[in-house]
Order: sequence, then structure tokens, then C-alpha cells
Amino acid sequence: MNVAIIGAAGRAGSRIQAELLRRGHSVTAIVRDPAKVAAVPGLTVKAGDANNGETLAPLLAGHDAVVSAVMFLMSDAETLIGAVKRAGVPRYLVVGGAGSLEVAPGVRVLDLPEFPEIYKAEATKGAEFLDRLKAEPELNWTFLSPSAEFVLGERTGTFRVGSDSLLADGAGRSWISYEDFAVALVDEIETPKHERKRFTVGY
Repeated sequence: MNVAIIGAAGRAGSRIQAELLRRGHSVTAIVRDPAKVAAVPGLTVKAGDANNGETLAPLLAGHDAVVSAVMFLMSDAETLIGAVKRAGVPRYLVVGGAGSLEVAPGVRVLDLPEFPEIYKAEATKGAEFLDRLKAEPELNWTFLSPSAEFVLGERTGTFRVGSDSLLADGAGRSWISYEDFAVALVDEIETPKHERKRFTVGY
């Protein structure tokens, strides 16, 4: 498959890029500074601005899927969704956040009193992005939320998959590595199971 990644130089984007290439897919890395992405076989690097829909859409055209791996505070849902739709790409996958996951019916992680204030603006905008996708009548989207702790780690290929509720292990820790998150997202690209849905992964 031919997959474009918006924000391929970031922690999540770079691991998704590596996982796609590992499985033999072709990847277009769309980044602000192409010098930050090393040239490797199967990878095309293009300069692009996630906040400029007019110039972004032509970069996305012709791909089988687009992955958005940019911070919500540094992007705009309408701009990204509009660019993907104008490009005519069949699938749009978003690296989401854990804040919009539920810990009880109707209670989101970001609503908890102990939720760190420093992350609240990003988490709130991520939740708004998800709501915008749910209202989207045309686009075939998928929103993948990590667990509460999204950490640098290793690729184990072993994790659990959930829907809208925060996952935690037997010790009560909610976490997933960027590497295994990438495995889950590329699995979804190859074998769609969550079209027009949000899902989550954790140990």
C-alpha cells in the first residue's frame, strides 16, 4: 500500500513510518523540514504544512491511506479533514489521545480532577477532533487512542485492543509503547476493523 504520514518526524509518526516500511509498504513522509527525516528505501519525503489545506491536499492525492500524527494544538481538524477529502484518499487514520477515553460511563480521563493541567488543552482539542470525526458524513476515518502513558519502548507485538474505555494492566497501569501503538495502527491499515470508529490499545 501507499501511505502518507502527516507529521512523520514526531515520536508516533516516525514509529508508524518504520512499521509501514518494515512490512513493505511505500510511505510518503510529510514534514515541515525534510532534513529531519533520513532517506531510506521505500520512503519519499515531502515538505508540507498541516495547516495549509490547499498545499496539503495535492501531497495526499494518490495514496491508499493518510495517517495524521500531528499534535492537536498545532493543527486544525477542519483543515486536515478538508485536505483528505479533497485529495480523494480512501482512509484517514488519526493518532489520538487518551484524554477522551472513558474511565466510567460518561466520565472521560480528561474530566478527572487529577488530570494534569499541563495536558488539558491538548486533550480537550483531541476530544473535539474526535467529535468532529464522528459528525463527518463522508470520510472513512479511524481514531486510535493510546493508553494514559504513551512511552518510548520496544516493539513486542503483544497488547490488548479496546474501544472507548481506558485500558489498564493487572497492576492498574495504563500504558503502551510508541512501537506497539504503531503495530496496532498498521494492523488497522492492512486489515480494517474500526472504520468510522475510535479504538484504543494498551498492555
